[in-house]
Amino acid sequence: MLIHIGFGNIVNTSKIIAIVSPESAPIKRLVQNAKEKGLAIDATQGRKTKSVMVMENSQVVLSALLPETIAGRVQAGVEGAEDGQEEGEVG
Repeated sequence: MLIHIGFGNIVNTSKIIAIVSPESAPIKRLVQNAKEKGLAIDATQGRKTKSVMVMENSQVVLSALLPETIAGRVQAGVEGAEDGQEEGEVG
């Protein structure tokens, strides 16, 4: 299932391990290390990073949406799929 993470960017929810706030020092280090290794995908369009998605393949995706917003979209997509909506259709 795919979800919109802001500014026309979409991620595969089945590849997300965690959605976290970028404020703590360990997450800041994780993001910096990913940038140095070329494993960071910046989907913020120049806005402040409000959430970091850690993916299965060690990549991190940066988003300008709050973690709660993204988690809500993931949950809505899961519930929608159970209710018979097409995969990737949110809401």
